[in-house]
Amino acid sequence: MLTEPTIEKLKTLKLYGMLTALELQMSSSDYKEFTFEERLGLLVDREITDRENRRLQCRLKQAKLRQQACMEDIDYRHPRGIDKSLFLSLSTCQWIKDHLNILITGPTGVGKSFIACAFGHRACMEGFKVLYVRAPRLFHELNVAKGDGRYSKLMNQIAKTHLIIIDDWGLTALSHQEQRDLLEILEDRHGIHSTIIAGQLPIEHWHQLIDNPTIADATLDRLVCNAYKISLQGESMRKKKFKLT
Repeated sequence: MLTEPTIEKLKTLKLYGMLTALELQMSSSDYKEFTFEERLGLLVDREITDRENRRLQCRLKQAKLRQQACMEDIDYRHPRGIDKSLFLSLSTCQWIKDHLNILITGPTGVGKSFIACAFGHRACMEGFKVLYVRAPRLFHELNVAKGDGRYSKLMNQIAKTHLIIIDDWGLTALSHQEQRDLLEILEDRHGIHSTIIAGQLPIEHWHQLIDNPTIADATLDRLVCNAYKISLQGESMRKKKFKLT
């Protein structure tokens, strides 16, 4: 039969979606009434779907999201000051296409990281490249990269990523080198790609993190002026879950 050589060729060409669909058609009598064009169309559709799914899984893996979160799992019932209509609008990811930012602030446990990761997950679903990183880890990695010669490569990687999520922002004041690194990152991304910042410190106090007034003004100008600002309030979500268990 010609089936086995065809199967081997599909494997060689790495057309695994078409292979799966072909095996399904061969094992079921439901497809006997389909025309050749219809059956071929089903094979092609399956291949496209499989490739899209593999690309999505690759984007999610590269994003390194801290939590498995999605927009559909956001709890709008818990009183946190969430504007549901705004979140539904942001779920279209038009803000990424417009190269805007999102700044999420609020007390510990209120769900900042979850929401940031949910936005990141939706961005991956829409085909954008995403990278999640905690602020302390980001500056540590940049410092290490300076020593082993990877700094330029790492900065280029960050600059080309459609959405960067910087979590745990504002835990400590930034060193002089961290201030310069952050400004360089935001300068490369301003008007080109989007950034999400999540942290406990209210936006009006961010200037205090950077002791150089010139760098502080330049940094916040690139970060805050073109950003959606989400200020969460209320009781810790973790405490709520603990009470329910």
